[in-house]
Amino acid sequence: MDDAALVGRYLEYQRVERRLAARTLALYRGDLEKLQAFAQAAQVALAQVHGAHVRRWVAQMHAGGRSGRGIALILSGWRGFYAWLGREGRVAANPVQDVRAPKAGKPLPKALSVDDAVQLAEFAGEADDPWLEARDAAMVELLYGAGLRVAELTGLDVAPGPQALGWVDLDAGEAHVLGKGSKRRSVPIGHAAGQALRAWLALRGSGTALNPALFIGRHGTRLTQQAIRQRLRRRSRQAGLATPVHPHMLRHSFASHVLQSSGDLRAVQELLGHANIATTQVYTRLDFQHLARAYDAAHPRARRKNP
Repeated sequence: MDDAALVGRYLEYQRVERRLAARTLALYRGDLEKLQAFAQAAQVALAQVHGAHVRRWVAQMHAGGRSGRGIALILSGWRGFYAWLGREGRVAANPVQDVRAPKAGKPLPKALSVDDAVQLAEFAGEADDPWLEARDAAMVELLYGAGLRVAELTGLDVAPGPQALGWVDLDAGEAHVLGKGSKRRSVPIGHAAGQALRAWLALRGSGTALNPALFIGRHGTRLTQQAIRQRLRRRSRQAGLATPVHPHMLRHSFASHVLQSSGDLRAVQELLGHANIATTQVYTRLDFQHLARAYDAAHPRARRKNP
């Protein structure tokens, strides 16, 4: 039986026995057509393919720009085909069994440009509700100005206490937070964040005996992480930003902008509370992207000449 007939029988098996949808079958067919093309170019029958062939084809796909995830999906389809051939007694071993796709590169964290971050921080909304405006402005300033995680933000109390996870010391200009792994750290909050917090505390009310939380809702309960995400997404839309902003995006923006200005990776590591410097190094890639964009925009040798 030739290769085309083998593939046809396998797809029929998938359609009848496994009752796969037409779209899924079309994806299987496309993956197997790639396999046939590789095998024909190598002048080898599908039943004669070895692991070395498959590894070479994986390398070719990767060099051609195929993502690790895309290659993994293709290999999954090939692996199923050869498993079926094995059950049919047509191959002694599955040549795809021990072949793995290249590891997918970790996506870069999403960070705002400096202009967008400042636009959000300086935005004044909720003019008809000064209480809500003061609270949300203070949250933005702490997330962007101190690089806090949203869990660290929700854990802040107005003042230190035996049950406090974190608190803000306005006189010292510091936020004391409980980060991942129950590790405490202190971070500077900056002048703008200090001003925003003072404005919020002046309107917040004095009911700390009932709830010591720094950020509360209308009913006096501590704000949840979900509520903060919703408020921030709403505020970023109101501020005219093209991308909805989430709390961790402001943390990424804080780290990227500090690194762009200082070049001090160790300092950024301490500010973020990363246990491992390798976690912080992702921001060097963001910093390089920033430099590359600046080069493309400004350097005369970077711009293409009009034909």
